[in-house]
Amino acid sequence: MGNSSSGGPTVERIDIDGSCPYCGASALERYPVLSEGGWYMVTKCQECLASIDRAPWNELGYVTRERETL
Repeated sequence: MGNSSSGGPTVERIDIDGSCPYCGASALERYPVLSEGGWYMVTKCQECLASIDRAPWNELGYVTRERETL
């Protein structure tokens, strides 16, 4: 995470090949999000904001413990 030009935090997003099964747009991106169940890596359409995929990510998000890196 870094700082955007507006001073707020940013998240690195990865462009995903393919199109949205809901709206047909080819604007899919994968990035981490924090929700009620913890951190998840999601793939979302950036046009209609449909969730295409969601999988558990690091327990503490961007913070990794030594035992997770071994």
